[in-house]
Order: sequence, then structure tokens, then C-alpha cells
Amino acid sequence: MKKDDIKKTIKSAGTFEELLDIKYGKIGTPDRDKFETKVQYFVISELLKAARREENITQEDLAHKIGTKKSFISRIENGNCNIQLSTLYRIFETGLGRRVNVSIG
Repeated sequence: MKKDDIKKTIKSAGTFEELLDIKYGKIGTPDRDKFETKVQYFVISELLKAARREENITQEDLAHKIGTKKSFISRIENGNCNIQLSTLYRIFETGLGRRVNVSIG
């Protein structure tokens, strides 16, 4: 598809979901799955940054509290780290004194 055709198709999207379908494919396709994973990493990174800032602690302070390195916290906050659920719990519950709830829909 030519660049102009792609622009027209994107402009024709009526909803955000349609736009995602056009740009990344339908839910369940490899490109869409990759996009959805990146979105989840971004959400986690933003939640972590906000919680850490609310506690008024540095990445280094948080890393020390949970027994890791500042670079690891930085990677998570930048969305560049595939984080295990147990680590997520440790960061939020032990490091930040927050409660983590997981929901599967």
C-alpha cells in the first residue's frame, strides 16, 4: 500500500480501536501482540515512576530497598525490561509500601 493510501486509511478510522486494527492488525496477530506488550510495559513504567516520586525516593534508594541496582529500576521505568510478577510485587510492596492487585479479564 502506498504512503498516501495508508494515510487515507488511518484518517478513515472512526474509533481508536479501528486505528489500532489498521496500524497494528487485529487482536491476536503478531504485530498487535507486540504492540499490546509494549503498552503494558509503558503502563507499568509510568505507575512505578509515579509511585516512586510520591514516596520522594530516588531510583537508587528504591533499588537499595529491594536489593537490586539503580540501572534495573531505570530500565523498568523506561519500559525496557521484561519484569517478572514476583519482582513487580517486590518493587511495589517492599520497596514502595504499595499493594498490588492483579486482574485477568
